[in-house]
Amino acid sequence: MDQKKGSEERRRRENLVFAINGERFEVSTIDPSTTLLHFLRTQTPFKSVKLGCGEVPDRTAFYRLLAGRSYSRISIGGCGACLVLISKYDPILDQVEDFTASSCLTLLCSIHGCSITTSDGIGNSKDGFHPIHERIAGFHATQCGFCTPGMCVSLFGALVNAEKITDRPDPPNGFSKATASEAERAISGNLCRCTGYRSLSDACKSFAADVDMEDLGLNSFWRKGEENDVKLSKLPKYDHNHKKHKFPEFLKEVNPNVLMNFDEKDSWHSPTSLMELQSLLKANNNGNGRLKLVVSNTGMGYYKDIAGYDKYINLKGIHELSRIHKDASGIEIGATVTLFKAIEALRQKSDKCDYFQSDFNAILEKIADHLNKIASGFIRNTATIGGNLVMAQKNDFPSDIATVLLAVDSSVHIMNGSQFEWVSLEEFLKRPPLDLESVVLSIKIPSRPVQSDDKSTKIMFETFRAAPRPLGNALPYLNAAFLAEVSSSKEINACRLCFGAYGTKHAIRAKKVEELLVGKVLSVSVIYEAINLLKAIVLPEEGTSRIAYRSSLASGFLFKFFSPLIGDTFDNNYLNGYSNLKENGNNNGYVHNHDDKIPTLLSSGKQEIQVGDEYLPVGEPIQKAGAALQASGEAVYVDDIPSPPNCLYGAYITSAKPLARVKSIKLEPELQKDGSVKAIISYKDIPEGGENLGLKSVFGTEPLFAHDNIAKCIGDRIGFLVADNQKLANMAANSAIVEYDYENLEPPILSIEEAVERSSFFEFPIIGHLAQVGDLSEGMAKADHKILSSEIKLGSQYYFYMETQTALAIPDEDNCLVVYSSCQGPETTHSTIAACLNIPENNVRVITRRVGGGFGGKFTKAIPVATACALAAHKLRRPVRMYMNRKADMMIAGGRHPMKITYNVGFRSNGKVTALELKILVDAGIYEDVSMIMAPTIIGSLKKYDWGVLSFDLKICKTNLPSRSAMRAPGDLQGSYIAEAIIENVASSLSLDVDCVRNINFHTYESLCTFYKGNSGEPLEYTLASIWNKIVVSASYEKRSEMVKEFNKTNIWRKRGISRTPAIYEVSARPSPGKTSIFSDGSIVVEVPGIEIGQGLWTKVKQIAAFALSAIRCDGSRDLLGKIRVVQSDTVSMIQGGITGGSTTSESSCEAVRLSCNVLVERLMPLKEKLEQEKGTSVNWETLILQAHRQVVNLSATSFFYPGTVTNGYLNYGVAVSEVEIDLITGETTVLQTDIIYDCGKSLNPAVDLGQIEGAFVQGLGFFMLEEYEMNDEGLILADGTWNYKIPTIDTIPRQFNVEIISSGQHQHRVLSSKASGEPPLLLAASVHCAIRAAVIEARKQLLSWKHSQGLDSTFLLDVPATMPVVKEFSGLDIVETYLKWKMAKV
Repeated sequence: MDQKKGSEERRRRENLVFAINGERFEVSTIDPSTTLLHFLRTQTPFKSVKLGCGEVPDRTAFYRLLAGRSYSRISIGGCGACLVLISKYDPILDQVEDFTASSCLTLLCSIHGCSITTSDGIGNSKDGFHPIHERIAGFHATQCGFCTPGMCVSLFGALVNAEKITDRPDPPNGFSKATASEAERAISGNLCRCTGYRSLSDACKSFAADVDMEDLGLNSFWRKGEENDVKLSKLPKYDHNHKKHKFPEFLKEVNPNVLMNFDEKDSWHSPTSLMELQSLLKANNNGNGRLKLVVSNTGMGYYKDIAGYDKYINLKGIHELSRIHKDASGIEIGATVTLFKAIEALRQKSDKCDYFQSDFNAILEKIADHLNKIASGFIRNTATIGGNLVMAQKNDFPSDIATVLLAVDSSVHIMNGSQFEWVSLEEFLKRPPLDLESVVLSIKIPSRPVQSDDKSTKIMFETFRAAPRPLGNALPYLNAAFLAEVSSSKEINACRLCFGAYGTKHAIRAKKVEELLVGKVLSVSVIYEAINLLKAIVLPEEGTSRIAYRSSLASGFLFKFFSPLIGDTFDNNYLNGYSNLKENGNNNGYVHNHDDKIPTLLSSGKQEIQVGDEYLPVGEPIQKAGAALQASGEAVYVDDIPSPPNCLYGAYITSAKPLARVKSIKLEPELQKDGSVKAIISYKDIPEGGENLGLKSVFGTEPLFAHDNIAKCIGDRIGFLVADNQKLANMAANSAIVEYDYENLEPPILSIEEAVERSSFFEFPIIGHLAQVGDLSEGMAKADHKILSSEIKLGSQYYFYMETQTALAIPDEDNCLVVYSSCQGPETTHSTIAACLNIPENNVRVITRRVGGGFGGKFTKAIPVATACALAAHKLRRPVRMYMNRKADMMIAGGRHPMKITYNVGFRSNGKVTALELKILVDAGIYEDVSMIMAPTIIGSLKKYDWGVLSFDLKICKTNLPSRSAMRAPGDLQGSYIAEAIIENVASSLSLDVDCVRNINFHTYESLCTFYKGNSGEPLEYTLASIWNKIVVSASYEKRSEMVKEFNKTNIWRKRGISRTPAIYEVSARPSPGKTSIFSDGSIVVEVPGIEIGQGLWTKVKQIAAFALSAIRCDGSRDLLGKIRVVQSDTVSMIQGGITGGSTTSESSCEAVRLSCNVLVERLMPLKEKLEQEKGTSVNWETLILQAHRQVVNLSATSFFYPGTVTNGYLNYGVAVSEVEIDLITGETTVLQTDIIYDCGKSLNPAVDLGQIEGAFVQGLGFFMLEEYEMNDEGLILADGTWNYKIPTIDTIPRQFNVEIISSGQHQHRVLSSKASGEPPLLLAASVHCAIRAAVIEARKQLLSWKHSQGLDSTFLLDVPATMPVVKEFSGLDIVETYLKWKMAKV
């Protein structure tokens, strides 16, 4: 009777109860598919969790909409911007478990009884910032700030859990128990597009007790050379006991395992036993709706399985599925055990350690190491072993776990209805997909995967994976795991060889190879035979990318596994002992022996700056304005603005065809009946007299919607669907049925070659005005050698700003509109909206406070978003907003301009170029956008060498592809690389050292003036030659070059390369207004039209305002910095604002503000002198300002900076040395060290400029090493999210990153002698590509020597980006086979 009553009590309806930042939340009605992120952003004031990688579901998903339920955005958990700390109470152990998780994947119902902590929950401006926020800010580790709250939560989670480690001593005051490696790796899964990660690494390591304080880089806490105890005293105090982080007591009474019925259909079940689970599954067999089994929902990050479900069964509460049992027979891991807990369990050594148990422990340790490279830390915290295997079995997920466990003969425990069975993992993977009544219960790894009692044999086990990122957060090209029992005579007694993720349905065993090897004594010829056999087994399915590369990986891994048995060794410690890496110094007397083997990702970097005192506080490396607010998540971005009442949400309906006439757009009938979709806005809804404009700028125009209903590219806007919420708008737009026809339309132009064939070009007059240099025929006549018709092809690059395109338009009185836009050109947005709606410009107001990453992508590409929202709001008289999902953003963004270059170059035998002739074809896409700037920027940076004669023919091709736009250093990056590629080709053709060829083609001041007429400056301003020589010493370039040669002589499977490259970057200052106002209490507000996009514009403006106003020279005027606030851009308040871009907006804004401050000083000076005369003493700032208000002095001044022809343009100079190491088995590149010297003139803020230099370089590194922004044959972008587009992460940047900013003296025509820093350093990343090429040349030399071939072809052009497959292909896909054949021939 009591049991029945208890069961009924359990099954009564329960409300969802949880806490967020200590505050109790109770929810009675919710759609079980709602994510925690959606709830946090729509139902709470906590906006620090950001949506960075959200995606839209496929067409089939719309059916869930038909029930009129609430929806959250589908996200993929790949960026870390939405991280929270989840705390869960265990009443049995009476302890709290804390772990970070992606709130975009976490279902709200799964946090019943949990406490959630966000970045603004660990600290904020009201209650006090947490030391994490303060140190992130103080180490200058935030720029746009959109990703920063997620970084803070990642680090906070690591620190909280480190304090629970009982076998570590208490750390010294101010430190954590976390090691430097643990603190740094805490953010290894978080993406950042701005900072370059080095500063973030330092901020994290500052909490580690074993950190060497000397290794911590530039910060605002201490000055260089201060003692460690002084440094520690200046760091924001950290309490390692986390007294403020407490689990709410009221949650300890909440029963986490309850049934929650939310309406007649939706329910959430949390069974606590297998019997309950069986009952639920059996009941569902009657066809009562759709059922979903969930644990942590991380599978949604990869498979967008969002078909409607009526019943959710949470498996977390079933003890049998969550236990880990280890005994003499092996280890059994429950299906709902997370990867993190599985890794912990696998690393726990058994008390009993006999001969076989020792092997087993070693195997488990290897498995744990491999699992630790899967996904990211915050995904491993929640993803489960069972879930991963089920995805591999049901969905062909490219699982690492399946491959590794297959190699150790694991078995799977399955419940089928009321039946239970154990099956081998191999059989499990081959079976048909599990049905709804079948549940994986556990996985068992046997202690003796190879049955043998012979103690003289040796067990060998190793796992392998080749992936774009070393620490995970990237799917592998191929994974493998091998187990072998080898006798003392090297005979293979048994083996299991497993491969996966190479483009097949599931992991497989190479049984034919196993059969070949078993019973044989291993030799070179046996391995060669095995590899040849393997090629016929590891065959990726048709349509798989990089088939030959993946097959080559399989051969390489097999060879690497068995190589010790034939006398070959791979030096796994190749990075240890690298002479330029600093050895561990002072670690505060705190050492963890078990962590000695885990080095930090980044070594100590050097940041050398020169601080000027002439214009204080200008020139000081002060902390970035608003940095702590960004870290806590309180900084407001457009999508953080609360939705006004009656707000609607929009999404583009875009063309799926590259060139087609749109006949009709239809929605599913159910959506039309429901009324949730309010309208489909098209060109027909543009008011009378308005223009179909999505862009109206000095560069050209672009239609808002397809002109004449003819869509001209995939992604062309054909409608704007408006609905009740963003999710519904996205899915309805994606499921819209568009009917096309192609009558009387020519085939689309989908390549540069087709554009040339059909003479499809944009005509820009500026191209004809570009000056050629010298006479081509004369230059060619001077040449001893020529390279003719050589080609270079460069692809595109996606911005990957963390905040996608977004806008909010609000109708106002009298036919007015207020538009909040995340854009770099509010003025252009303003005029475009007015022209589209046919209203006066004074009826439009565009406000932009800050942008979550721009890089040029938030200029023209942001304007149609704001205009579409404005048009819909104007028509419907309701607020309309849009937050574009990542997939749509990537499809229409366009990105960097691809191009094809053909060149002829003449040169002397010493490498001096006498003439260069180029034919450059640029793919602009379908609309002009800003493509007119490409010609001058490409040629401008290409002129960095003295070519003798320079002749060029440059055409901008019009294709039926999404229009390309400005991306950080547009054209300049490509032009600079083209120059390097030509120099490298010349050097290779002459067999000369490429550095010598660069030297001989360096500009003299005279040749500089010839190539850069008007912008070359004075002779003393040409600093490139001096810093080119300076870096030889500071980077030990010559010594390291010799060390690289020695390394390459003694290492077969790894090669190094080193390269030194220069950059010249032409910039032009632009006009800018500025306004300064002083309030009666002495506080100051400054307005500029420039947008804070992470480049520190506000910070520099504050500094220059403080400097300019200090000219009043009254008491307190030297300390005005803290009184100044820079406010958001407002197109009504500040007109003629122009564009934020081109790297000079900060200095133009600063000069405009300085001029306005000068006006105020001039107005205040008579009053100040009068007051001092009356008082007979100096007057303080507050008194002066108060008296000025009382005497009606105008304390608001607006000015306008207009650079004259003399001050308009100048050249930026920088040099870099990069050293890399490539793995010839996988093609993986490690950037060992990068040294940069950059001329910033007299930096307005060296800390800000340093961050710009590092961030720009790393973004360039992505272009040259990682980022593939490819299209299919019709122009559809193939990379559409974080799974298949890889920007740099902390584990892919230079391990040692040294930057020196030099002060090159007075420049009378610059703003306080400063120079730009935002874009020019991007060009220096070519040094990494050139270093990779140098390493590849060494690999090719070696390969030729094995083939006994002569005539190395070193004139090859290494593809951009030089990804792992590219490096491997150029180094030799057959390198292992060639080596083995060579070795057999020697025998």
